[in-house]
Formats: sequence, C-alpha cells, structure tokens
Amino acid sequence: MALRTAGSVLVVFLWSVAAVLEQNGWSVTYTTHSICTLKGSSVDLSCTYTYPSLYKVTTTFWFTKIDAVEKYVSLSDNPDYKGRVTYRSDKRNGHTLKITDLRESDSATYKFRFITDQTGGKYYGKPGVTLSVTDLQVKVTTTWWSTTLTCSTTCTLTDNLNPTYIWYR
Repeated sequence: MALRTAGSVLVVFLWSVAAVLEQNGWSVTYTTHSICTLKGSSVDLSCTYTYPSLYKVTTTFWFTKIDAVEKYVSLSDNPDYKGRVTYRSDKRNGHTLKITDLRESDSATYKFRFITDQTGGKYYGKPGVTLSVTDLQVKVTTTWWSTTLTCSTTCTLTDNLNPTYIWYR
C-alpha cells in the first residue's frame, strides 16, 4: 500500500513539474505525434518551442537516446545518421529535422531539446514524434486462372492514404 501511494505521489509530482514548466513559458509543440513512411524515403519532423524571454537559446537538437546520466545525443553526432540528417530553424522558434534515406532501424521516438545560456535552462518536449519506417511487402496469390499481387505495409502511410503502385512484369 505504501509503495503504491509513493508511486502515485511521484507520478503526480512529475506531472506537476511538467505543468509548471509549461506554465512558466517552457514548451515544445510537435506538428504531429506519429508518422509512418516508406524505407528509402525522406521525412520532416517539425516543432515549435517557447522559453522565458530573459533566456537566450544557444543549442538546439533532436535525439532518440539518452546515454549515461542525462547525456542527450544529437542525431547529427550519431554515427547511425551520419550524412542523413539536417536541422532547420526559423526566427519564430520553429525547428525541423529532415532525415533522408530512411531505414527500418530509424523507427523510434524523436524528441527536440534546446539549451539556453542560463544554468538549468534546458528543456525537451514529451512525448515526441513516433516515426515508423516500413517497407513494401508483396503477397502473391495464384489460382489456376490468375495471379493476384497485393502490396501492403506494416502501418498506414501518413502522407499517402491511397497510394498508387506501378507494377512491372
């Protein structure tokens, strides 16, 4: 019982901290929370962020992993993404991550982080953007009079709900 209560208090406390941070001007808002796209294609993940006006942002980056204790690894420094990621910022606190030549291993939750010139002035947005990278799968069904080819993916493609497939013999 005491353990369950302590867990509940911790959850409420963490939620309260997140709410206070957002109320005090710290936030990251993602354009979308889930994307499904094809292997070999490119994707843009976008967000906007806010922070108190007395601060100046010095560093911005996207990450999927946290190494050691609170060490966030920028995708631009991750060898798995070498030469495939670019960051774009605008003057209205918008930020876009572009990943090219997508691989199925790129499927992950991507989060944006920014660091300011003030001690403790760091923030990243939860829950992030979940990217699912899928490959086309072809199912062949043959009867004595015909052959049917069916193309499918493991998730519904975000930007193309009714894709067109061109078949070659």
